[in-house]
Amino acid sequence: MLELKFSILILVVVVFNLINCDISNESASKCCANNTNQRVSVEFSSQIVQHEFIVQFKSYYQSEARKNFLKAALDNTKIRNWTIVERSNPASDYPSDFDVIHIHESVTLQSLDNLKNHPVIKSITPQRIVHRTLKYFDSDENQNDDGQAINQENEDDIINYIAKHLKLDTKNNECCEPEFQNFRRGLSSSTDTSQQINNANSHSNRRLLRAVPRQITSILKADALWSIGITGKGVKVAIFDTGLSKNHPHFKKIKERTNWTNEKSLTDGISHGTFVSGVIASSKECLGFAPDADLHIYRVFTNNQVSYTSWFLDAFNYAILRKINVINLSIGGPDFLDLPFVDKVLELSANKVIMVSAIGNDGPLYGTLNNPGDQMDVIGVGGMNFEEKIAKFSSRGMTTWELPLGYGRLKPDIVTYGAQVKGSNLKGGCRSLSGTSVASPVVAGVVTLIISGVLKKIDVINPSSIKQALIEGATHLNDNNMFEQGHGKLNILKSIKILSEYQPKVSLSPTHLDMTDDYMFPYNTQSIYYTMQPMIMNVTILNGISVTGRVAEVQWYPYQNENGNLLNVSISYSNVLWPWSGWMSLHITVNEYGSNFEGQALGHVSVTVESPSPADPSEKMNSTVSFSIRCKIIPKPPRQKRIIWDQFHNLRYPPGYLPKDSLKVKSDPLDWRADHIHTNFKDMYTHLRSSGYYIEVLGQPFTCFNASNYGTLLIVDPEEEYFESEIGKVRDDILEKNLSVIIFADWYNTTVMKHMKFYDQNTRQWWVPDTGGSNIPALNELLESFGIELGDKVLEGYFQFGDHHEMYYNSGTSIVKFPKTNQTVLIQRDLIDQGAEILKHSPNGSNQKDLSEVDFKNVRVKHKEIILGMTQIQSSSKKERKGGRIVVYGDSNCLDSTHLEKACFWLIDSLLEYTMTGHISEMLKNMNRTPFIEFPELTKPLRLDGNNLHIYSKVLDVNDHNKKRPLPMCLKLHWENPYFLNITRSFVQPPPIESIETNMI
Repeated sequence: MLELKFSILILVVVVFNLINCDISNESASKCCANNTNQRVSVEFSSQIVQHEFIVQFKSYYQSEARKNFLKAALDNTKIRNWTIVERSNPASDYPSDFDVIHIHESVTLQSLDNLKNHPVIKSITPQRIVHRTLKYFDSDENQNDDGQAINQENEDDIINYIAKHLKLDTKNNECCEPEFQNFRRGLSSSTDTSQQINNANSHSNRRLLRAVPRQITSILKADALWSIGITGKGVKVAIFDTGLSKNHPHFKKIKERTNWTNEKSLTDGISHGTFVSGVIASSKECLGFAPDADLHIYRVFTNNQVSYTSWFLDAFNYAILRKINVINLSIGGPDFLDLPFVDKVLELSANKVIMVSAIGNDGPLYGTLNNPGDQMDVIGVGGMNFEEKIAKFSSRGMTTWELPLGYGRLKPDIVTYGAQVKGSNLKGGCRSLSGTSVASPVVAGVVTLIISGVLKKIDVINPSSIKQALIEGATHLNDNNMFEQGHGKLNILKSIKILSEYQPKVSLSPTHLDMTDDYMFPYNTQSIYYTMQPMIMNVTILNGISVTGRVAEVQWYPYQNENGNLLNVSISYSNVLWPWSGWMSLHITVNEYGSNFEGQALGHVSVTVESPSPADPSEKMNSTVSFSIRCKIIPKPPRQKRIIWDQFHNLRYPPGYLPKDSLKVKSDPLDWRADHIHTNFKDMYTHLRSSGYYIEVLGQPFTCFNASNYGTLLIVDPEEEYFESEIGKVRDDILEKNLSVIIFADWYNTTVMKHMKFYDQNTRQWWVPDTGGSNIPALNELLESFGIELGDKVLEGYFQFGDHHEMYYNSGTSIVKFPKTNQTVLIQRDLIDQGAEILKHSPNGSNQKDLSEVDFKNVRVKHKEIILGMTQIQSSSKKERKGGRIVVYGDSNCLDSTHLEKACFWLIDSLLEYTMTGHISEMLKNMNRTPFIEFPELTKPLRLDGNNLHIYSKVLDVNDHNKKRPLPMCLKLHWENPYFLNITRSFVQPPPIESIETNMI
């Protein structure tokens, strides 16, 4: 019953939290009364509802049929005392694909396994309840002008074209209050505008001031579309949030309000739903983008900020029944494995419902995208400020679903203003808020608006065609890369022009690969070379033709005159493109002919997608699109400059309970940022590249790389186990191939892990982390043959390295065994036993909340602990011949941008100098305490009994935590046959839209 165990484990943090501004009833009036700009920090706790499970069926059935299926399925188990939880909401009278059952007795995992085996049951997951607490802060995003000169002539040309092309009646278009009807021109110097500038929050730096439109709709030119009669009319937009009052003065067309909570209210008692609704469709004061749209209000959060998974599932089903066109979902969280929710989002997309979702407020860290905004079928929205810069709070890509074997996709899809945006207040008037949940309704409102302008083409409106119009119309920001801005900032006029001319087609995201373009981080930061690990580009295929399709053919066309023959390209892709999208993965390497080449290599990949024809589904349509490639190639660097990064042994949430690396941090109880050099270790990666090192990522076991090509294997914060073959391979590589290894570990203590436990009411079991910050028992097995061992103390404290380097040891471990030779360096520092402090301050049965309340500022006793060990290994074959070198440091948080307090990039420079050349810096020599250290006999740290690491480990047997799986085969790439073209291009461009070839079979 693997899925059930996963769901139980992840209850420590529930998936979805309102990304911006929910507030309690008590504070609603305070927050809503003032008009200052605020940013909101969300803290939340969750638990599984006692004895309740969501049972998903494989199809939709009436309630009586579902009841009979459940009875038949449960008759085959030992469960006898159960009931179906009544759900009284607007979807109750319709067929459904799930039920919530309450089991009035203890239940075993085996019993639930038997339940899942019923032929019509798809999955069983625990019901969840979420509680949220929000803290408001003054925003640090500066309010400035709209940051763009308005090209009046170009704007008028587009508006005139759209009006003529769509045959619109531009007379008598009164969508909003009269005072705003002539506010379309952003550089108006009218008295009203000047007065507004004087009252606006200004900034102190000296610069030319321009008129600042007070309406976000004016900045983005929505009023230009209003002037020709495009106002959102005829489009159904749903807001899944905290509700909306019936008689709010800002809204003209509230078509339906539905309540999905256990409160008997349809009114917003918090203000978040009102604000979001206002950004989308307000017609007064602070204007929304689509004031004439049909508003469908789905109240899925209570006034106490509580929601259940089943509430969302019912509400989503009802949205499909009501034929909703657009959904705004200003929520998000890290759990892309919450299967009931994720599957239902896919089903919405398959039914042509366009979902717009905030990408998250966990920036500026990379790899912090929230679900569902990170899904291929969803429009994921990031935020920017009025200086045309990505907002600090906006989450960054890449997606992390694909790690460790693959590479992340491009997200967000698009960005727009999300800082100091005005929206409707609870009872009228306006307020300003910042966050990606502000940017999300901006895009949802725009999508609603532009769809209303092309209702005659509604048959071709779907999640992919809308995303294609948005990203093709977007404008790149100058100073931000693709994982920050996606395809760029929203441009309403360009997007509606594209949509007005739209013909169903296939497109790619990103559209091309150009390693010379700074936009394409990280591909622009490191050239490729012979023997390098394959560079991976993960491309999203957008299929605007049909909800389903398949990749019929891919071909690689290297440009002979542009050195394309030096590249090998391997292509894999989705078996099925559904719904409306899929993926294509490119692995690119330099072949032996390019081993000494320096320059650029060009070519393109041709992708043909077969789909059912929109006109006649029995006929098939082929659509072909090209993906252009420009690579920078350099001669193979010397071994002493090449680092291989171990990605394979990094695990994260989801699916398992993997705890945070810093026990001092009170938020973020789970480790969910993927530990990749382009996510939370991006700053370290950038530093190493600036120091002249080349870093390659190994997403496979250690048996799958040639150690002769590398100077150092870098292992940072590993949670995974090791195959026996890996342990032997690393030992032999160090002894015989002079490979050096640097390890940055983290805390591990089974008693502390037990104090991070929580009680699961459904299984009546305590659940604890599956490992510590690092898997120390596994690391000790890897290092055992060299006489190196790490302990189970959890250490913390500030100290000095040399005269100039202040350091902070953030929940690290200690070295308790290390070879003492004349080539060994061991460094001690006075540190606090943080683990003992945690146990001292945590009461029996403490949970994660108790742990976060430990007072770490009290003065505590310090003890000398060994934190750094360095040694030269002698070759086993020849005593006079040296092998590689090993370095162990007990804390990785000084490299990890997630918890970075005192960066130790200077330290990794010194350690790499040692492993690559053998040179030890004078500072490290002077701190060496090897002659004075005696290692006492200590018991090795053991694995925690009853842990569930084996359930999702790539190494352990899924059914037996004491047994390891067979070693997997190394990835064997199939290189595409090259079709050489004699083409010379000065710059790689994606093919123009007109060149996309479409033909009927």
